[in-house]
Amino acid sequence: MMISDLVIIITAFLIGLVLAYFYFRQRISVIEERARNDLERWKLECTDDIRKDSVNRSRSTLKGKISEQMAPFLPEFPFLPADARFIGNPIDFIVFDGYTKAKDDKGDSVSVVLVEVKKGKGKLTRNEKLIEKAVTEGRVSWRTVTIEDKDLGTP
Repeated sequence: MMISDLVIIITAFLIGLVLAYFYFRQRISVIEERARNDLERWKLECTDDIRKDSVNRSRSTLKGKISEQMAPFLPEFPFLPADARFIGNPIDFIVFDGYTKAKDDKGDSVSVVLVEVKKGKGKLTRNEKLIEKAVTEGRVSWRTVTIEDKDLGTP
């Protein structure tokens, strides 16, 4: 085989590579364009449904938050509303059960109850379960923190 034949073969191979590159690049462009068109069509078809779903989820979340804060005033809430303090996060309420009676000198016992309000078949989150476990296992304590009244350099 002569060098000129080798040059012709290499040249033909390189031309073939270039042609294959442009052919597949054009095919990929067509596929990408179809995908863009499909995405735009999907957006047009589903935007209203997505918005409706988003509004419904937002409404549901808002109703849940309102229900949580209104819970002490509902008949199924087992404590006096005056004894409940809304926290919201990580649990909904701390209830000082019996506090109102004790404050009015009609009782001498107060129980502290952590309350999480769920609507329907709502389930506790992981963090809520951790708090529930700490309470049920007795890992609850009291601490009084005293802050010294120092002159902070204010005139």
